[in-house]
Amino acid sequence: MRLYLEDSYATRFQARVQRAWSDGKGHHAVLSQTLFYPEAGGQPADRGVLRGAFGEVQVLHVYEEEKAFGDVVHLLSAPIPEGAEVEGEIDWTRRFRHMQRHTAQHILSQALLRAGGYHTVAVSLDGPVCTVDLAEEVEEGRMREAEALANYAVYADYPVRAFFVEESELGRYPLRRPPKVAGRVRLVEIGDFDLAACGGTHLKTSAQAGPIKVLRWERYKGGTRVHFRAGWEALEDYHAKHALLQRLALSFSTQPLELEKPLKKLQDELYTLKGENLALKEALVEALLPRALEERALLVPTPVLGDLAKRLLSWGEKTFFLLTPEGRFALLGPARDRVMAALKALGAKGGGKEILQGALPREKVMEALKEVRDGAF
Repeated sequence: MRLYLEDSYATRFQARVQRAWSDGKGHHAVLSQTLFYPEAGGQPADRGVLRGAFGEVQVLHVYEEEKAFGDVVHLLSAPIPEGAEVEGEIDWTRRFRHMQRHTAQHILSQALLRAGGYHTVAVSLDGPVCTVDLAEEVEEGRMREAEALANYAVYADYPVRAFFVEESELGRYPLRRPPKVAGRVRLVEIGDFDLAACGGTHLKTSAQAGPIKVLRWERYKGGTRVHFRAGWEALEDYHAKHALLQRLALSFSTQPLELEKPLKKLQDELYTLKGENLALKEALVEALLPRALEERALLVPTPVLGDLAKRLLSWGEKTFFLLTPEGRFALLGPARDRVMAALKALGAKGGGKEILQGALPREKVMEALKEVRDGAF
């Protein structure tokens, strides 16, 4: 018996172990009844503990057997004996957050349908950031309208009710989408706002699902994937972002909602500095080029190593060795492989095609420069 279908707020239950086995994937048990929700319909499985004469074991995962209407299987941290009496307790914090995500998803899916005619085709409730996949591409105005409508449904405090109907009776109910199961079908009703077939756990009222916040959306498989948070997890997200804005505002001596102006100023200054830095690098490369052509083994500043090496490629008949004080180097020309072999004796490592690039120990920089200068290219 699946007790979570009857009361999603219950946290403890008594049961008997009907089957228990261990295999390469772990320890498994099927109970006479359970409150543990198995992973299904985009909603993650419950976790918790089982207690008995055997002690206490952790419920690590819960899943349904592959056969149709299969048993609910509990994946455990240790084996338990068949026939044992157990007391189960779910992780309530985890369960409640799943209920907030799932109920919020129903509300948001209905709001998206009403605001823009957008149809939900898949959902994922695996983490604090949940997703709803839509068949259609969305417009920003419609998305904002849907978010507002979803939160209106939250504030309306609609009662949430789950009940079963026979498949033959489904035509009497204005379902948001056709059910994926046959036979006896479980429906979840959120006041007069939403009605959908669902086997998941849900809240008592829509108010407990809020707030619902759409974070972003993107094109996905010809439609749209919507990312959202709900309930406590939406509040935690707001708290983290508000705290970040407060810290940034303090560092700029401004208010959180006035950060754009100093950030824009900082960005403009950064672009200016990048332009000046690029001009200085180009000027330094031009200044070092004659000396590099003359000496061919040269100690150079790190920022211009790559640019100067590329300029020297034009003189393909000569070999050049450029080295920075930190030990980075560039080696090019017909004798580069022979010079590289000598540098390896000093701990150099690197590779490349036209330009061999690498590094050697910092303490070997001057020794390497002298050896290359004294050697024959």
